[in-house]
Amino acid sequence: MPYISIKAYPKDEEIKKKVVDEINQVFLKYWGCPQEAISISMEEFAPETWEEKVVKPEILPNSHKMMILSGEKKY
Repeated sequence: MPYISIKAYPKDEEIKKKVVDEINQVFLKYWGCPQEAISISMEEFAPETWEEKVVKPEILPNSHKMMILSGEKKY
């Protein structure tokens, strides 16, 4: 706890590491868990497959759980 799963368009390794490091720090600061409890995965999808592989199977069925959806805060 927590497990953070990131799905995104491809980026270079340095950018991915920076993003994961920042997210890790946010969870350490605000979630109050030890480093050993945090797991973060990064899965990349080409823009031309995004709709079929991410939006339809994952975002749309879970739209009621989204904290931010298409840039809009839902809280």
